[in-house]
Amino acid sequence: MINPFRRWFGGSRDSERWAAAADWAEANGHRFARSRDGSGFVIEPAQASLGWRLEWGASQRRYFSGHELRVRAEVGSTGDLQMLVITRALMVQLEQQVFEESTTGTETRMDDDSPEEMRWLVLYAKVPRAELGVLRERFGALSNFPRAALSWLDGALGQHLEKSSAWLGADQALVLTMHRGRLTLRCPLAQPELAAIQGAVELFDVALVAARRVAEEVAQGSIGGDRPSAWGPPSAMPPADAPPI
Repeated sequence: MINPFRRWFGGSRDSERWAAAADWAEANGHRFARSRDGSGFVIEPAQASLGWRLEWGASQRRYFSGHELRVRAEVGSTGDLQMLVITRALMVQLEQQVFEESTTGTETRMDDDSPEEMRWLVLYAKVPRAELGVLRERFGALSNFPRAALSWLDGALGQHLEKSSAWLGADQALVLTMHRGRLTLRCPLAQPELAAIQGAVELFDVALVAARRVAEEVAQGSIGGDRPSAWGPPSAMPPADAPPI
């Protein structure tokens, strides 16, 4: 049977670039469609209980140039819980960028148009590197509820992040945010490589299950709102040559 995606786009360059992703989606019973702006595509699972939406197209974040891969899903009731896991090199880059953009003379301000993950680097204390174990060299994490990000990383999610370099590359950026009841994964991806799509979906599924668990822990009060003293204050946006946290 001819893949309907191939029939729709014929022998176009896009159909060749996206063929592996389209075939994978079809083989797994997912819906594959071109994005509205024509710059990429969307994949959604036929199984409604999975609930995620994968997009490949022009980046929606200014810190990524070119195309990015995004996976999103609703977590459910999370209150005001906010969490971030980010590759450490990107975290340092964004901290420096926020510091440079938000300071003018003696006046410091926060740009409301900045993505939430950039603002959080100023607002919330980060999980100390020593607490991150084997992830400490590649990733950073933070949350408005102390210990929430650490609990999120505990177990399967931490293990999958540790192995993510197999499909993402050791030097590639990755961002996981939990905000307003929605979980989002982002990573730059110039071409929609099937290994990256499969790896991102697998990681996202694990992150989603863990995010729902943490949200329940916060709701039950097992993760409190008082910052552990060892974590220190939120970032004061030090210069790039300051000692790492």
